[in-house]
Amino acid sequence: MKKYILMLFLLISASVFSQEKITSVMTLSEYLGYVKSFHPIVKQANLVINESEAKLLKARGAFDPKIEVDFDKKEFKDKEYYNKLNAAFKIPTYYGLEFKANFENNDGVFLNPEANVPTDGLYSAGVSASLLKGLLINKRMASLKQAKLFLNQAKEDQQIVVNNILYNASLSYFTWLKNYNEQRVYKEFLENAITRFKLTKRAFFEGEKPAIDTTEAKITLDTRKLNLEKARIKLVKSSLELSNFLWLNDNTPVELQDNILPDINTFNSIDATFNIALFNNENFDINKHPKIRSLEFKIKSLNVNRRFKMNNLLPNLDVQYNFLTQNRNQINTLNMQDYKASIKFKLPLFLRKERGDLKLANVKLNDKKYENEVAKLTIKNKVSGIQQELESYILQNDLTANIVKDYTTLLKAEDRKFFLGESSLFLVNYREVKLIEAKLKAIKLENTFFKTKANLFKTAVISIN
Repeated sequence: MKKYILMLFLLISASVFSQEKITSVMTLSEYLGYVKSFHPIVKQANLVINESEAKLLKARGAFDPKIEVDFDKKEFKDKEYYNKLNAAFKIPTYYGLEFKANFENNDGVFLNPEANVPTDGLYSAGVSASLLKGLLINKRMASLKQAKLFLNQAKEDQQIVVNNILYNASLSYFTWLKNYNEQRVYKEFLENAITRFKLTKRAFFEGEKPAIDTTEAKITLDTRKLNLEKARIKLVKSSLELSNFLWLNDNTPVELQDNILPDINTFNSIDATFNIALFNNENFDINKHPKIRSLEFKIKSLNVNRRFKMNNLLPNLDVQYNFLTQNRNQINTLNMQDYKASIKFKLPLFLRKERGDLKLANVKLNDKKYENEVAKLTIKNKVSGIQQELESYILQNDLTANIVKDYTTLLKAEDRKFFLGESSLFLVNYREVKLIEAKLKAIKLENTFFKTKANLFKTAVISIN
């Protein structure tokens, strides 16, 4: 965290020196760590987990003990028609059982005879159960199981979301680095063009070079200036794009200062930054991939839903039995002779609604299973293709580096011949243009290589510290 605070200070502070700015390098690792800590979308991804935890808490609330009090009274023309009090304490359980303790006290002139109770009230204790439909699984059981699965699924989805934002942030960093390297190339060759123009102009005044050579040198100089200005604008645009991922802890955006530079040695640290240094396709376990794990949690949730729909095909058989007593202080007064019991049975004749719900549950379940199998194959093939692509880029980078080295040798030799009067400005410019093209191609290839590394990080959904 101290490192990020220091980085933040560098990002938002202007230089205290009027003549010279203190430059600082922001590495890819520092940049991604900063994005992971403060970017709003990363915080938004954490809200998904908070939402799932809230839903799980809500589902568990279906099993909370409950106190119920029902009081009803009627008086008319100085007569108490009825005065009814019914208080209950219920304890629902995980399966289709519910324990209940009840107190009932009723009186009145026009009280329904079945509601008559002893003067001090009537106490009862018993249990209600769904013996067929709702015994092994019911709506509240299914909701709790699904809420737990949704929480696990949300954690996997959150990792994917964070991985995607880090991937997009890294692409902006690579573009910024690419444009910075291109600007360095144009600056280097602008210095060469300035030096060559001055020498050519001096040689013209001394009668050693024709006037046309100064014109050619001036064209080359202006071309280098033009290219440098284009590179400068590209660098400014890419730095602004990079700033889209830089935020403060209080959701305040940060603009990248021009004294912050990218790390030109990113090639040596990119594997460690993306945590892919030890990544091996042969040891890649597709079943641990967050996308696959998320789908598997979803499949488990749909399986719970399918079991619930299957259970709905059973008839309703609800039973209830309560021991009755008028003395709450003596448990032994509860006996089999004083009780209240009920049985309810219900069965739709055609079960069309229940059978339709089950078919829809099966369709959704099979759909996710097919999606899971396709996702496994797709991810495997994509990871394999990316690794082969990376191997090719390593070879291409080596070849490009050799080409740049050889063009550099040719330019130095041609430049030496030019100052010895054995070559022309045209040939020197031709060699230089070829070297510039080779260097720009090398920068572009390196940028593509970096993006492919980031693509591996994204596809495999690798976690970074």
